[in-house]
Amino acid sequence: MAAFKQLVFSGVQPTGNLHLGNYLGAIVNFVKLQSTHDCIYCVVDMHAITVWQDPAELTKATREVTAAFIASGVDPKAHIVFNQSQVAEHAELAWVFNCVARLGWLNRMTQFKEKAGKDRENASVGLYAYPNLMAADILVYRATHVPVGEDQKQHLELSRDIAQKFNNDYKDTIAARGFGDAFFPQPEPLIQGPATRVMSLRDGTKKMSKSEPSDQSRINLTDDPDTIALKIKRAKTDPDPLPDNEKALEPRPEADNLVGIYAALADTSKADVLQKFAGAQFSIFKPALADLLVEKLSPITAEMRRLKDDTAYIDGVLADGSRRAQVIAAETMKSVKDIVGFVRR
Repeated sequence: MAAFKQLVFSGVQPTGNLHLGNYLGAIVNFVKLQSTHDCIYCVVDMHAITVWQDPAELTKATREVTAAFIASGVDPKAHIVFNQSQVAEHAELAWVFNCVARLGWLNRMTQFKEKAGKDRENASVGLYAYPNLMAADILVYRATHVPVGEDQKQHLELSRDIAQKFNNDYKDTIAARGFGDAFFPQPEPLIQGPATRVMSLRDGTKKMSKSEPSDQSRINLTDDPDTIALKIKRAKTDPDPLPDNEKALEPRPEADNLVGIYAALADTSKADVLQKFAGAQFSIFKPALADLLVEKLSPITAEMRRLKDDTAYIDGVLADGSRRAQVIAAETMKSVKDIVGFVRR
């Protein structure tokens, strides 16, 4: 297999109400990876419209996600931060991948089944085919690593399948054009930290989500300290004290979730958290968790608010990032067109 320059790509949908799950499951890792990799971080607004979005809210949410990246520590000068719709090559490569991916592959995607529900016939074609666009997002930069949550692993596996099939389908042309035995890499998942999947505060078996009706189910990045403390106080738990080992947490999803959140915020392990709080009731643990949340999130919330009000700065970051991203994406698409056999200017 050909050697590829190591490059990280990931994206966040701008669908409003960024919460703790987005922060711990994605943004924290984005910040860490900056010290070890070249990174491209994308606000995936084209993915967002697979279900209808209010246009004004989509604009606002795109800026909010960008502000959250920067407030959390992503450096848009050292790395690339942009929104997907400004780089047309994402859609262009997605069409090629629509012709590479197989229907059977998409039919196995569990997220479509969950999001479309029983009324699948009424779901948009975009919602069905969006894993192909996700593959294009990654591979238009020939990225080698993707920080993903557990729920996105299946889509990344599809990206690998698409890359492999493209490489196989066009292997002779790829070799003739000097790319060796593969044009696209096989992107690897990066799943980091003890709280890669943050669960609802009301039900430890469900993922924390902005779509859950109760705002008490999540910690929003815009919540003030009093709101955070109240939500943690009300978070569902069980009557038993915290155990001294992780195995004892397994049948206790709500306890496991809160311990995982604490561990991720403190940048430690669940085992270390249990060692510290073994035998403690939740009346002791919850206030400690609330204090840690406030300590970690308050500076980010304040900076997000400041940045969101400076729309000229945010739009400038996105425009600059899009120009830099397009330079890379355009080179990939030139080669893809040559490999496939398109006549180009």
